[in-house]
Amino acid sequence: MKFKQQLKGLQAYKPGRTMDEVKKQFGLQEVIKLASNENPYGSSPKVREALTNASLDFALYPDGYASSLREAVAAHLSVKPEQLIFGNGSDEVILLVTRALLSPEVNSVGADITFSQYAHNARIEGSPYIAVPLKEDGSHDLDAMLDQVTEETAVVWICNPNNPTGTLTPSKEIYTFLQKVPNDVLIVLDEAYYEYVSSEDYEESLSWIQEFPNLLILRTFSKAYGLAAFRVGYGVGSEEVVQQLEPTREPFNNTSISQVAAQVALADQQFIQQTVEQNEKGKQQYIEFCNEHKLRYYPTETNFILIDIEQDSDEAFHYLMSKGYIIRSGKSLGLPGTIRITIGTKEQNEGLLRELSHLVSKEKV
Repeated sequence: MKFKQQLKGLQAYKPGRTMDEVKKQFGLQEVIKLASNENPYGSSPKVREALTNASLDFALYPDGYASSLREAVAAHLSVKPEQLIFGNGSDEVILLVTRALLSPEVNSVGADITFSQYAHNARIEGSPYIAVPLKEDGSHDLDAMLDQVTEETAVVWICNPNNPTGTLTPSKEIYTFLQKVPNDVLIVLDEAYYEYVSSEDYEESLSWIQEFPNLLILRTFSKAYGLAAFRVGYGVGSEEVVQQLEPTREPFNNTSISQVAAQVALADQQFIQQTVEQNEKGKQQYIEFCNEHKLRYYPTETNFILIDIEQDSDEAFHYLMSKGYIIRSGKSLGLPGTIRITIGTKEQNEGLLRELSHLVSKEKV
């Protein structure tokens, strides 16, 4: 079989343990998953109501252009419908970018510790991924990234806020970076956690697209909107960029049900506001805990927090899992000694922090 040579040793994305698996392994009645940055409050209740009453013909293909959803998102963002490209999650839009622009003859530049799918998809295309270390605070070192941009560079990846650190790279720094990058290099600004950002260092990035036609902004319905099961993400850019990317997109890549769900969720901005407010309260629970136990944490503008627990992160992961809490070990994210925790409800946070308190206190005795 003549598989691509670059697939050798490449591993498929490994999702975290399911709640049913953990229940079975440890004999638990209840397990709380705080590992994948899903919305602990679910999605807008209007989504379930709409799907219950929706009249869908299951024998028909969905609208391949996602026309109704496209119009709704365009109106919400104040952009043209032609400036949008939809994916089966924003992950697929990342795949489309690599499919359209990357090859062994060109490279892409991104952070060394960031969302894994940038480097993963680049490798599948046989294209070098130039990994630049993050700054000490977990944000992107844009000056160092600019130094790596050459005539062979086709794409630059900026995850903002960054996953897994949760940190924000200030908009002023990104704007200055955009001014310096050659206009034949596509800058992908991945804003999967956009709705959670409250920092004054953030400026609405959509306003930059007209000035920088080589900018593509990614957003998703999987996080704040609570529709991870429906897999709807999208890119916003110049009409020229979107037009070039569209032929790489698979036909009918968003289901009829997912299109309805996303459009209804988009209309309920009150739910998003409530989600963000509750997330801010939950974030404070973790910050207070870290301050109390003198633990370093990365300042987060997302619905998760990365904490340096000063001990083996895999062991902490297994300990918390045995107590009914699934999180992410920083070792698998390239940051051993840390754990990444999705910010849950008040009660979920209290329960996890109670167990984590036993762990860090025991370590310091």
